[in-house]
Amino acid sequence: MKRRTLLAGAVGAIGATAIAVRSAEAATVTSLAALQSAINSATAGTTITLANGSYAVGSSGITISGRNGTTSSPITIQAETKGGVTLTGTKSFVFSNSSNITISGFVFKQTSSLDLVANSSRIRLTRNEFALGSAASHSVVVRGNDVKIDRNIFRDKTSVGCYLVIDGPANNDPENETIALRTYILRNHFRDHTFSGENGGEAIRLGVSSRALADADATVEYNLFERANGDPEAISVKSSGNTIRYNTIRNSLGGIVLRHGNGSRVESNYVLSGRNGIRIYGNDHLIVNNYVDGVDGSSSAGIVLGSGSSRDHVPGESETARKGNDAPDRVVIVLNTLRNNTKGIAGESNRTIPPLACQIRDNLIVGTSGNLTDLPYQSGVTFSGNILWGSASNGTIPSSGFTRADPKLTAASDGIYRLGSGSAAINAATTNHSTRATDDIDGHPRTAPYDTGADEYSTTTPVRRPLTAADVGPNAT
Repeated sequence: MKRRTLLAGAVGAIGATAIAVRSAEAATVTSLAALQSAINSATAGTTITLANGSYAVGSSGITISGRNGTTSSPITIQAETKGGVTLTGTKSFVFSNSSNITISGFVFKQTSSLDLVANSSRIRLTRNEFALGSAASHSVVVRGNDVKIDRNIFRDKTSVGCYLVIDGPANNDPENETIALRTYILRNHFRDHTFSGENGGEAIRLGVSSRALADADATVEYNLFERANGDPEAISVKSSGNTIRYNTIRNSLGGIVLRHGNGSRVESNYVLSGRNGIRIYGNDHLIVNNYVDGVDGSSSAGIVLGSGSSRDHVPGESETARKGNDAPDRVVIVLNTLRNNTKGIAGESNRTIPPLACQIRDNLIVGTSGNLTDLPYQSGVTFSGNILWGSASNGTIPSSGFTRADPKLTAASDGIYRLGSGSAAINAATTNHSTRATDDIDGHPRTAPYDTGADEYSTTTPVRRPLTAADVGPNAT
């Protein structure tokens, strides 16, 4: 691949000579003016590298307009080295009518959000660092389809707003009922959100109430959240048809909350030593193979099956009604391990419409104090096969829905308590879950009859473990 170096004067200089960057070329530029010129003529396969340094971007931003790579040959705009280019100023990249663009290796310190607009698709943000100023409401807003956000770090936000928002095409959707499709959020590090207001500081907000009934088909996997304290909802799901799996939340106020929407899957996540676990509203969700340990809050629990201000959200309802809570219907909570939380599984009594046709089966609930269960509404919930253990009280679970038996949990080097030899949970599941899960939280295959809880007993090394900073962010594999 031919390589060209473009010398265009001081950083931010105006009036650089236009540079024609032909398909499958590489160019290194040393100013924002030269970067803009190279972008303006880039075609599929072009790689543009901005030399290391700090660059103050003006109010018009760095425009990417009418530039289209292909899925096999994207247009790549990258820093010379990961983290070697810092962009300050008002805006960074401004997209319009573009596709298959990769942005890699930058440090973003703007005062406004990076907006991936609805008329641009297949945009990838990879190996960047987002540490935007307090004036920025959100770090990144996704409105276009097929966006990939991977191996970035989002850090040190002190003001209201989210690190990452999945929204929709506001300009051509006057009812605000559609949403960006197929967003892929992979191996990012979300840390140190310290906004102290009542709400509005989520790490990820996947949707919004007006778009809740739209299927986003997003996947959020292998992300690490540490000290995500800007909101009780670190991952706030306000859309339908999403997959939240293999994530780790540590030492955070925020948990995983299915706040609006239907038909999402929450699988094999770790929530460790925080204030909120997994909370559920809406219909037809599957909560499987999760491990929640050490959630300690006066009104929190490992898993909360919510109550509703309405039975269901429906198209055309008022804004006020849509912002209310949709009572859980046909929610399946199976094969989870809940250890030493304020409560294991709890419900809510502050709204009047109870869960309907929900299942709580084959979960392992262990604790040393308080109540292992506390569900004020039970007529719409079926319990079976759950194992309870420890000195904590059983709580409100019906006697037909559990047994008390020693799971012989043993702490491993990663701090996770797994089944030991002779555990009462081995082969103890009372329901066939083969259509719901084929492996456990460690990635070990499930074999019938399944073991109760998130762990399938094994003496082999786990395929998946709780994530650490080395597993995510710009240097992750």
